[in-house]
Amino acid sequence: MRRSVVLEKEQEALSPRSTEEVAALRAKHILPLPGPMYTRPVQIVRGRLQYLYDEKGKKYLDGFAGVATVSIGHCHPHWLKKIQEQMREYFHAPALYLHPSLGLYAQRLLKLAQTANPELDMCFFTNSGSEANELAALIAKNFTGSQEFVALRHSYHGRTLMTMALTGQSNWRQSTPYGQSVSFAEANYVYRGYRWKECLDDLQQTIRCATPGRIAAFYAEPINGVGGVITPEPEYFPGAYEIVKKAGGLFIADEVQTGVYRTGNDFLGIQKWGVRPDVVTMAKGLANGYPIGCVLTTREIAQAMNGKLHYNTFGGGPVQMAAAGAVFDVMEKENLPKNAHEVGTYLIAKLKKLAEKDPHVGEVRGMGLMIGVELVKDKKNKEPAPELALKVLDSTKDRGLLIGKGGLSGNVLRIKPPLCITKKDADFLVEVLEESLRA
Repeated sequence: MRRSVVLEKEQEALSPRSTEEVAALRAKHILPLPGPMYTRPVQIVRGRLQYLYDEKGKKYLDGFAGVATVSIGHCHPHWLKKIQEQMREYFHAPALYLHPSLGLYAQRLLKLAQTANPELDMCFFTNSGSEANELAALIAKNFTGSQEFVALRHSYHGRTLMTMALTGQSNWRQSTPYGQSVSFAEANYVYRGYRWKECLDDLQQTIRCATPGRIAAFYAEPINGVGGVITPEPEYFPGAYEIVKKAGGLFIADEVQTGVYRTGNDFLGIQKWGVRPDVVTMAKGLANGYPIGCVLTTREIAQAMNGKLHYNTFGGGPVQMAAAGAVFDVMEKENLPKNAHEVGTYLIAKLKKLAEKDPHVGEVRGMGLMIGVELVKDKKNKEPAPELALKVLDSTKDRGLLIGKGGLSGNVLRIKPPLCITKKDADFLVEVLEESLRA
Protein backbone atom coordinates (compact mmCIF):
# COMPACT_ATOMS: atom_id res chain seq x y z
CA MET A 1 0.00 0.00 0.00
CA ARG A 2 2.76 2.39 0.89
CA ARG A 3 4.44 1.89 -2.47
CA SER A 4 1.18 2.48 -4.37
CA VAL A 5 0.60 5.72 -2.45
CA VAL A 6 4.11 6.90 -3.30
CA LEU A 7 3.58 6.05 -6.97
CA GLU A 8 0.27 7.89 -7.02
CA LYS A 9 1.91 10.98 -5.56
CA GLU A 10 4.74 10.78 -8.10
CA GLN A 11 2.22 10.43 -10.92
CA GLU A 12 0.27 13.39 -9.61
CA ALA A 13 3.45 15.46 -9.57
CA LEU A 14 3.99 14.65 -13.26
CA SER A 15 0.40 15.33 -14.31
CA PRO A 16 -0.38 18.35 -16.52
CA ARG A 17 -0.08 21.69 -14.79
CA SER A 18 -1.10 25.16 -15.78
CA THR A 19 1.40 27.40 -17.52
CA GLU A 20 1.46 29.63 -14.45
CA GLU A 21 2.32 26.69 -12.15
CA VAL A 22 5.09 25.50 -14.46
CA ALA A 23 6.54 29.02 -14.73
CA ALA A 24 6.47 29.42 -10.94
CA LEU A 25 8.25 26.08 -10.39
CA ARG A 26 10.96 27.00 -12.88
CA ALA A 27 11.45 30.42 -11.33
CA LYS A 28 11.74 28.81 -7.89
CA HIS A 29 14.24 26.05 -8.70
CA ILE A 30 16.11 26.85 -11.96
CA LEU A 31 18.91 29.33 -12.52
CA PRO A 32 17.68 32.34 -14.55
CA LEU A 33 17.36 31.65 -18.27
CA PRO A 34 17.61 34.17 -21.15
CA GLY A 35 14.49 36.14 -21.75
CA PRO A 36 11.88 37.10 -21.88
CA MET A 37 11.13 35.30 -25.13
CA TYR A 38 7.47 36.14 -24.56
CA THR A 39 5.73 38.42 -22.10
CA ARG A 40 3.18 35.62 -21.73
CA PRO A 41 5.00 32.25 -21.74
CA VAL A 42 3.93 29.21 -23.71
CA GLN A 43 4.07 25.64 -22.37
CA ILE A 44 4.87 22.96 -24.96
CA VAL A 45 3.95 19.37 -24.14
CA ARG A 46 4.04 17.59 -27.52
CA GLY A 47 5.68 17.85 -30.93
CA ARG A 48 5.12 16.16 -34.30
CA LEU A 49 7.36 17.06 -37.26
CA GLN A 50 7.05 20.83 -37.86
CA TYR A 51 4.26 21.32 -35.31
CA LEU A 52 4.16 21.82 -31.54
CA TYR A 53 1.22 21.62 -29.11
CA ASP A 54 0.62 23.28 -25.75
CA GLU A 55 -1.06 21.83 -22.67
CA LYS A 56 -4.48 22.86 -23.97
CA GLY A 57 -3.96 21.16 -27.33
CA LYS A 58 -3.36 24.35 -29.32
CA LYS A 59 -1.27 23.73 -32.43
CA TYR A 60 1.72 25.88 -33.40
CA LEU A 61 3.92 25.94 -36.48
CA ASP A 62 7.45 25.66 -35.13
CA GLY A 63 9.39 28.40 -36.91
CA PHE A 64 12.39 28.19 -34.59
CA ALA A 65 13.11 24.42 -34.35
CA GLY A 66 14.52 24.56 -30.84
CA VAL A 67 17.00 27.25 -31.94
CA ALA A 68 17.82 25.61 -35.29
CA THR A 69 18.19 22.19 -33.65
CA VAL A 70 15.24 20.09 -34.84
CA SER A 71 16.33 19.28 -38.38
CA ILE A 72 14.07 16.44 -39.60
CA GLY A 73 11.05 17.23 -37.40
CA HIS A 74 9.88 16.59 -33.86
CA CYS A 75 9.53 12.90 -32.96
CA HIS A 76 10.08 11.70 -36.53
CA PRO A 77 9.00 8.01 -36.49
CA HIS A 78 12.22 6.67 -38.04
CA TRP A 79 14.34 8.70 -35.62
CA LEU A 80 12.35 7.42 -32.65
CA LYS A 81 12.55 3.84 -33.91
CA LYS A 82 16.36 3.90 -34.19
CA ILE A 83 16.79 5.39 -30.73
CA GLN A 84 14.41 2.86 -29.18
CA GLU A 85 16.13 -0.05 -30.91
CA GLN A 86 19.49 1.01 -29.49
CA MET A 87 18.06 1.61 -26.01
CA ARG A 88 16.70 -1.95 -25.97
CA GLU A 89 20.26 -3.22 -26.50
CA TYR A 90 22.02 -0.88 -24.06
CA PHE A 91 21.95 2.83 -23.35
CA HIS A 92 25.47 3.91 -22.45
CA ALA A 93 28.97 2.63 -22.98
CA PRO A 94 32.06 4.82 -22.80
CA ALA A 95 34.29 5.26 -25.82
CA LEU A 96 36.82 3.15 -23.92
CA TYR A 97 34.92 0.16 -25.35
CA LEU A 98 34.39 -0.58 -29.00
CA HIS A 99 30.98 -0.12 -30.57
CA PRO A 100 30.46 -0.33 -34.34
CA SER A 101 28.17 2.69 -34.65
CA LEU A 102 30.84 5.23 -33.67
CA GLY A 103 33.24 4.54 -36.54
CA LEU A 104 30.45 3.90 -39.05
CA TYR A 105 28.70 7.18 -38.28
CA ALA A 106 31.99 9.12 -38.29
CA GLN A 107 32.74 7.72 -41.76
CA ARG A 108 29.30 8.78 -42.98
CA LEU A 109 29.61 12.27 -41.46
CA LEU A 110 33.09 12.89 -42.85
CA LYS A 111 32.05 11.84 -46.34
CA LEU A 112 29.44 14.62 -46.33
CA ALA A 113 31.83 17.16 -44.82
CA GLN A 114 34.48 16.36 -47.44
CA THR A 115 32.32 18.15 -50.01
CA ALA A 116 33.63 21.29 -48.27
CA ASN A 117 37.19 20.07 -47.72
CA PRO A 118 38.35 16.63 -48.97
CA GLU A 119 41.03 16.56 -46.25
CA LEU A 120 38.54 16.49 -43.37
CA ASP A 121 38.97 12.91 -42.20
CA MET A 122 39.12 12.94 -38.39
CA CYS A 123 36.43 13.82 -35.85
CA PHE A 124 35.67 13.79 -32.13
CA PHE A 125 32.21 13.78 -30.54
CA THR A 126 31.05 15.88 -27.60
CA ASN A 127 27.68 16.78 -26.05
CA SER A 128 27.22 20.32 -27.35
CA GLY A 129 28.41 23.07 -29.65
CA SER A 130 30.11 24.87 -26.76
CA GLU A 131 32.22 21.77 -26.03
CA ALA A 132 33.02 21.37 -29.72
CA ASN A 133 34.22 24.96 -30.02
CA GLU A 134 36.23 24.60 -26.82
CA LEU A 135 37.99 21.51 -28.19
CA ALA A 136 38.64 23.24 -31.53
CA ALA A 137 40.46 26.02 -29.68
CA LEU A 138 42.56 23.47 -27.81
CA ILE A 139 43.49 21.72 -31.06
CA ALA A 140 44.39 25.05 -32.69
CA LYS A 141 46.67 26.02 -29.80
CA ASN A 142 48.43 22.66 -29.87
CA PHE A 143 48.83 22.67 -33.65
CA THR A 144 50.06 26.25 -34.14
CA GLY A 145 51.80 26.90 -30.83
CA SER A 146 49.97 30.22 -30.66
CA GLN A 147 47.44 31.39 -28.07
CA GLU A 148 46.01 34.25 -30.12
CA PHE A 149 42.48 33.99 -31.53
CA VAL A 150 40.43 36.28 -33.74
CA ALA A 151 36.63 36.20 -33.84
CA LEU A 152 33.96 38.46 -35.28
CA ARG A 153 31.83 41.07 -33.61
CA HIS A 154 28.20 39.94 -33.20
CA SER A 155 29.41 36.32 -32.99
CA TYR A 156 28.21 33.65 -30.59
CA HIS A 157 30.24 30.49 -29.92
CA GLY A 158 28.98 29.07 -26.62
CA ARG A 159 28.80 29.26 -22.82
CA THR A 160 32.14 27.86 -21.60
CA LEU A 161 34.84 30.28 -20.50
CA MET A 162 36.72 29.93 -23.81
CA THR A 163 33.65 30.23 -25.99
CA MET A 164 32.35 33.22 -24.06
CA ALA A 165 35.75 34.80 -24.69
CA LEU A 166 35.18 34.15 -28.41
CA THR A 167 31.66 35.64 -28.36
CA GLY A 168 31.39 39.16 -29.72
CA GLN A 169 28.26 40.37 -27.91
CA SER A 170 28.33 42.11 -24.54
CA ASN A 171 25.05 40.59 -23.37
CA TRP A 172 26.47 37.06 -23.74
CA ARG A 173 29.83 37.83 -22.06
CA GLN A 174 30.03 37.58 -18.27
CA SER A 175 32.41 36.80 -15.41
CA THR A 176 35.34 38.45 -17.16
CA PRO A 177 38.30 38.34 -17.50
CA TYR A 178 38.61 34.97 -19.21
CA GLY A 179 42.36 34.56 -19.40
CA GLN A 180 42.13 33.94 -23.15
CA SER A 181 43.63 36.14 -25.84
CA VAL A 182 40.82 36.96 -28.28
CA SER A 183 40.61 39.97 -30.59
CA PHE A 184 37.49 40.95 -32.53
CA ALA A 185 37.25 42.02 -36.16
CA GLU A 186 34.28 43.75 -37.78
CA ALA A 187 31.56 41.50 -39.18
CA ASN A 188 30.45 41.96 -42.78
CA TYR A 189 27.11 43.46 -41.65
CA VAL A 190 25.97 45.03 -44.90
CA TYR A 191 22.71 46.49 -43.57
CA ARG A 192 24.68 48.45 -40.96
CA GLY A 193 27.17 49.72 -43.54
CA TYR A 194 30.07 47.30 -43.00
CA ARG A 195 31.06 46.15 -46.49
CA TRP A 196 33.46 43.33 -47.29
CA LYS A 197 36.49 45.42 -48.34
CA GLU A 198 36.46 47.48 -45.15
CA CYS A 199 35.87 44.38 -43.05
CA LEU A 200 38.82 42.54 -44.61
CA ASP A 201 41.01 45.56 -43.96
CA ASP A 202 39.80 45.60 -40.37
CA LEU A 203 40.63 41.89 -40.00
CA GLN A 204 44.12 42.51 -41.33
CA GLN A 205 44.65 45.47 -39.02
CA THR A 206 43.28 43.52 -36.05
CA ILE A 207 45.88 40.80 -36.60
CA ARG A 208 48.66 43.38 -37.13
CA CYS A 209 47.79 45.61 -34.17
CA ALA A 210 46.09 43.41 -31.56
CA THR A 211 48.13 40.20 -31.89
CA PRO A 212 51.83 39.38 -32.38
CA GLY A 213 51.02 38.91 -36.07
CA ARG A 214 50.70 35.13 -35.73
CA ILE A 215 47.44 33.56 -34.58
CA ALA A 216 46.13 30.16 -33.56
CA ALA A 217 42.79 30.46 -35.35
CA PHE A 218 40.04 32.60 -36.79
CA TYR A 219 36.52 31.62 -35.69
CA ALA A 220 33.49 32.43 -37.82
CA GLU A 221 29.88 31.34 -38.20
CA PRO A 222 29.15 31.30 -41.96
CA ILE A 223 25.86 33.00 -41.09
CA ASN A 224 25.75 33.96 -37.46
CA GLY A 225 22.83 32.75 -35.42
CA VAL A 226 22.31 34.55 -32.11
CA GLY A 227 23.89 37.71 -33.52
CA GLY A 228 21.05 38.32 -35.95
CA VAL A 229 21.56 36.13 -39.06
CA ILE A 230 24.25 38.43 -40.48
CA THR A 231 24.99 37.07 -43.96
CA PRO A 232 28.39 38.07 -45.43
CA GLU A 233 28.92 39.10 -49.05
CA PRO A 234 30.41 36.52 -51.48
CA GLU A 235 33.87 38.11 -51.31
CA TYR A 236 34.28 38.20 -47.55
CA PHE A 237 35.20 34.67 -46.46
CA PRO A 238 37.59 33.91 -49.36
CA GLY A 239 39.45 37.11 -48.50
CA ALA A 240 39.39 36.35 -44.77
CA TYR A 241 40.76 32.87 -45.44
CA GLU A 242 43.81 34.27 -47.23
CA ILE A 243 44.51 36.75 -44.43
CA VAL A 244 44.21 34.05 -41.76
CA LYS A 245 46.50 31.66 -43.62
CA LYS A 246 49.18 34.35 -43.98
CA ALA A 247 49.00 34.85 -40.22
CA GLY A 248 49.61 31.13 -39.67
CA GLY A 249 46.15 30.49 -38.25
CA LEU A 250 43.52 27.84 -38.74
CA PHE A 251 40.17 28.75 -40.29
CA ILE A 252 37.49 27.36 -37.96
CA ALA A 253 33.94 27.27 -39.33
CA ASP A 254 31.38 27.20 -36.53
CA GLU A 255 28.58 25.24 -38.24
CA VAL A 256 26.59 24.59 -35.07
CA GLN A 257 23.56 26.32 -36.61
CA THR A 258 24.39 26.48 -40.33
CA GLY A 259 25.41 22.82 -40.72
CA VAL A 260 23.32 19.78 -41.71
CA TYR A 261 21.75 21.49 -44.76
CA ARG A 262 20.24 24.36 -42.77
CA THR A 263 21.28 26.78 -45.56
CA GLY A 264 19.93 24.58 -48.38
CA ASN A 265 21.58 22.05 -50.68
CA ASP A 266 25.06 22.21 -49.12
CA PHE A 267 25.86 20.13 -46.05
CA LEU A 268 27.93 22.96 -44.54
CA GLY A 269 27.09 26.64 -44.74
CA ILE A 270 30.69 27.68 -45.51
CA GLN A 271 30.40 25.90 -48.87
CA LYS A 272 28.34 28.85 -50.12
CA TRP A 273 31.55 30.91 -50.00
CA GLY A 274 33.85 28.29 -51.55
CA VAL A 275 36.18 28.19 -48.54
CA ARG A 276 37.89 25.00 -47.34
CA PRO A 277 37.88 25.15 -43.51
CA ASP A 278 40.69 23.58 -41.49
CA VAL A 279 38.33 22.77 -38.62
CA VAL A 280 34.54 22.48 -38.51
CA THR A 281 32.47 22.47 -35.34
CA MET A 282 28.94 21.07 -35.37
CA ALA A 283 26.05 20.27 -33.00
CA LYS A 284 22.29 21.02 -32.93
CA GLY A 285 20.77 19.61 -36.15
CA LEU A 286 23.18 16.66 -36.28
CA ALA A 287 20.96 14.58 -33.98
CA ASN A 288 17.60 16.40 -34.23
CA GLY A 289 17.64 17.54 -30.62
CA TYR A 290 19.49 14.66 -28.98
CA PRO A 291 22.58 16.18 -27.26
CA ILE A 292 25.58 16.09 -29.59
CA GLY A 293 28.58 18.09 -30.67
CA CYS A 294 31.44 17.32 -33.02
CA VAL A 295 34.81 18.62 -34.19
CA LEU A 296 35.98 17.69 -37.69
CA THR A 297 39.49 18.36 -38.93
CA THR A 298 42.32 17.05 -41.08
CA ARG A 299 44.57 14.18 -40.10
CA GLU A 300 47.59 16.50 -39.99
CA ILE A 301 45.92 18.91 -37.56
CA ALA A 302 44.47 16.09 -35.46
CA GLN A 303 47.99 14.78 -34.84
CA ALA A 304 48.50 17.77 -32.54
CA MET A 305 46.44 15.88 -29.94
CA ASN A 306 48.68 12.79 -30.01
CA GLY A 307 50.06 12.02 -26.56
CA LYS A 308 47.57 14.36 -24.88
CA LEU A 309 44.77 12.75 -22.90
CA HIS A 310 41.36 13.87 -24.06
CA TYR A 311 38.08 12.23 -23.21
CA ASN A 312 34.32 12.84 -23.18
CA THR A 313 32.07 10.64 -21.02
CA PHE A 314 28.97 10.81 -23.22
CA GLY A 315 30.36 11.88 -26.61
CA GLY A 316 29.98 9.24 -29.30
CA GLY A 317 27.73 7.03 -27.17
CA PRO A 318 25.58 4.39 -28.91
CA VAL A 319 22.24 6.22 -28.52
CA GLN A 320 23.81 9.49 -29.67
CA MET A 321 25.11 7.75 -32.77
CA ALA A 322 21.73 6.10 -33.40
CA ALA A 323 19.96 9.48 -33.21
CA ALA A 324 22.49 11.15 -35.49
CA GLY A 325 22.51 8.31 -38.01
CA ALA A 326 18.71 8.40 -38.23
CA VAL A 327 18.89 12.09 -39.19
CA PHE A 328 20.96 11.23 -42.25
CA ASP A 329 18.59 8.37 -43.12
CA VAL A 330 15.63 10.75 -43.18
CA MET A 331 17.54 13.52 -44.96
CA GLU A 332 18.33 11.13 -47.80
CA LYS A 333 14.97 9.36 -47.98
CA GLU A 334 12.84 12.52 -47.85
CA ASN A 335 15.29 14.75 -49.75
CA LEU A 336 15.17 17.42 -47.06
CA PRO A 337 18.23 19.35 -48.35
CA LYS A 338 16.34 20.07 -51.57
CA ASN A 339 13.24 20.98 -49.57
CA ALA A 340 15.25 23.36 -47.38
CA HIS A 341 16.55 25.10 -50.50
CA GLU A 342 13.23 25.29 -52.34
CA VAL A 343 10.99 26.23 -49.42
CA GLY A 344 13.65 28.55 -48.02
CA THR A 345 13.98 30.39 -51.35
CA TYR A 346 10.19 30.65 -51.57
CA LEU A 347 9.89 31.90 -47.98
CA ILE A 348 12.66 34.50 -48.31
CA ALA A 349 11.06 35.86 -51.49
CA LYS A 350 7.70 36.24 -49.75
CA LEU A 351 9.31 37.91 -46.74
CA LYS A 352 11.14 40.36 -49.00
CA LYS A 353 7.81 41.33 -50.56
CA LEU A 354 6.50 41.94 -47.05
CA ALA A 355 9.55 44.11 -46.36
CA GLU A 356 8.75 46.29 -49.36
CA LYS A 357 5.41 47.35 -47.91
CA ASP A 358 5.99 47.25 -44.15
CA PRO A 359 7.67 50.39 -42.71
CA HIS A 360 9.34 48.47 -39.88
CA VAL A 361 11.00 45.60 -41.79
CA GLY A 362 14.46 46.95 -42.50
CA GLU A 363 15.98 43.85 -44.10
CA VAL A 364 15.31 40.19 -44.79
CA ARG A 365 18.47 38.07 -45.05
CA GLY A 366 19.78 34.53 -44.84
CA MET A 367 19.92 31.34 -46.91
CA GLY A 368 17.79 28.23 -47.03
CA LEU A 369 15.87 27.92 -43.79
CA MET A 370 18.17 30.19 -41.76
CA ILE A 371 16.43 33.54 -42.06
CA GLY A 372 16.56 36.86 -40.22
CA VAL A 373 14.07 39.74 -40.37
CA GLU A 374 15.51 42.94 -38.92
CA LEU A 375 12.94 45.30 -37.39
CA VAL A 376 13.59 49.03 -37.17
CA LYS A 377 11.67 52.05 -35.93
CA ASP A 378 12.25 53.84 -39.20
CA LYS A 379 13.78 52.59 -42.45
CA LYS A 380 15.65 55.84 -43.00
CA ASN A 381 17.62 55.99 -39.76
CA LYS A 382 17.55 52.19 -39.17
CA GLU A 383 17.19 52.54 -35.41
CA PRO A 384 16.65 49.05 -33.95
CA ALA A 385 13.15 48.23 -32.66
CA PRO A 386 13.58 45.58 -29.91
CA GLU A 387 10.26 46.45 -28.24
CA LEU A 388 8.46 45.83 -31.51
CA ALA A 389 10.26 42.49 -31.93
CA LEU A 390 9.03 41.34 -28.52
CA LYS A 391 5.46 42.40 -29.33
CA VAL A 392 5.62 40.59 -32.68
CA LEU A 393 6.79 37.40 -30.98
CA ASP A 394 3.84 37.58 -28.58
CA SER A 395 1.44 38.24 -31.44
CA THR A 396 2.72 35.42 -33.66
CA LYS A 397 2.54 33.00 -30.72
CA ASP A 398 -1.08 33.93 -30.10
CA ARG A 399 -1.78 33.24 -33.80
CA GLY A 400 -0.14 29.79 -33.76
CA LEU A 401 3.43 30.53 -34.89
CA LEU A 402 6.62 30.26 -32.82
CA ILE A 403 9.72 32.13 -33.98
CA GLY A 404 12.79 33.53 -32.19
CA LYS A 405 14.66 36.78 -31.89
CA GLY A 406 18.29 37.83 -31.65
CA GLY A 407 20.80 40.45 -32.68
CA LEU A 408 22.86 42.65 -30.42
CA SER A 409 19.81 44.88 -29.86
CA GLY A 410 17.26 42.05 -29.81
CA ASN A 411 15.50 43.42 -32.90
CA VAL A 412 16.01 40.59 -35.40
CA LEU A 413 13.31 37.95 -35.83
CA ARG A 414 14.94 34.54 -36.31
CA ILE A 415 13.11 32.08 -38.55
CA LYS A 416 14.70 28.61 -38.56
CA PRO A 417 12.01 25.92 -38.86
CA PRO A 418 12.55 22.16 -39.23
CA LEU A 419 13.69 21.27 -42.76
CA CYS A 420 10.42 19.39 -43.40
CA ILE A 421 8.41 22.63 -43.53
CA THR A 422 6.16 23.01 -46.62
CA LYS A 423 5.30 25.94 -48.89
CA LYS A 424 1.84 25.94 -47.31
CA ASP A 425 3.53 26.38 -43.93
CA ALA A 426 5.62 29.21 -45.40
CA ASP A 427 2.45 30.95 -46.61
CA PHE A 428 0.97 30.65 -43.11
CA LEU A 429 4.17 31.98 -41.54
CA VAL A 430 4.26 35.10 -43.71
CA GLU A 431 0.53 35.70 -43.28
CA VAL A 432 0.83 35.52 -39.48
CA LEU A 433 3.92 37.71 -39.45
CA GLU A 434 2.20 40.34 -41.60
CA GLU A 435 -0.86 40.32 -39.34
CA SER A 436 1.32 40.60 -36.25
CA LEU A 437 3.31 43.54 -37.62
CA ARG A 438 0.08 45.28 -38.51
CA ALA A 439 -1.37 44.58 -35.07
